[in-house]
Amino acid sequence: MEILYGLGFLMLFSLSAVSGVVLRARLHEAHFSKDNMDAVSLGTGLLVTFAALVLSLQLSSARSTFDVANRDRSLYAAKLARLDECLRNLGPEMGATRERLRQYTAAVIASTWPHEVAPVVDGMPDVQHMAVSGEDATLKAIMNEVGVSIDSVAPADTAHVNMAARCRLNFTMVEESRWLVIEDSDRGASNSYTGIVSFWLALVFFSFGLRVPRRTLSVMALAISVVAVASVMFVIVDLNFPYGGIFGIKSSAMRDALADMSR
Repeated sequence: MEILYGLGFLMLFSLSAVSGVVLRARLHEAHFSKDNMDAVSLGTGLLVTFAALVLSLQLSSARSTFDVANRDRSLYAAKLARLDECLRNLGPEMGATRERLRQYTAAVIASTWPHEVAPVVDGMPDVQHMAVSGEDATLKAIMNEVGVSIDSVAPADTAHVNMAARCRLNFTMVEESRWLVIEDSDRGASNSYTGIVSFWLALVFFSFGLRVPRRTLSVMALAISVVAVASVMFVIVDLNFPYGGIFGIKSSAMRDALADMSR
């Protein structure tokens, strides 16, 4: 989908620039007097400055949102591995709970990154119809099972009482991180905001087309500008989809956590 957005930006800005060039060829030379061109330059300069500021802020915001989502996913993987280690230390009676946690982790990897090779854990749920992002009822039920199992532990001595308390704390931290990851997947710029910025940029390139003389070098410079700005818009949109596109969050942290659980 992100590639389609990028191609759409490229086509929109290209058509805007070409429309300006075509209109310039049809207008009488009287329209290109110094006073008229100065007025166009003034309006274009104001629009370019404003659009550049908005683009810069939007790119910075998109990168910040992506970095937060990437960090939250890595922390989530680490907390899952820590919870499994705590359950391992609690004793062999937590073997079934640890297996459910492995099934959950494998299902998260398979559903979040459907285009990668899915890990295989016996008994893991079917991920075919799970959403790539957001809450899933099946995964939520597995985590609830893990939590109930931890709360049902009846330690026999002081050491195991402390371990059980630590596991409950780790489970609480896992739940908090899980919701952060879910919320991160729903963040990003709205389509209406992106559409408004695209409209501003289309006006900028239309204005450029009106001012650019029909010479090879000028047309090449305009084409390079179109490609450059379209690529910036593509990067912004791509970063707003943290689990897809070119810059998508990798599954390595979750796979490392699963590998640690399986040792």
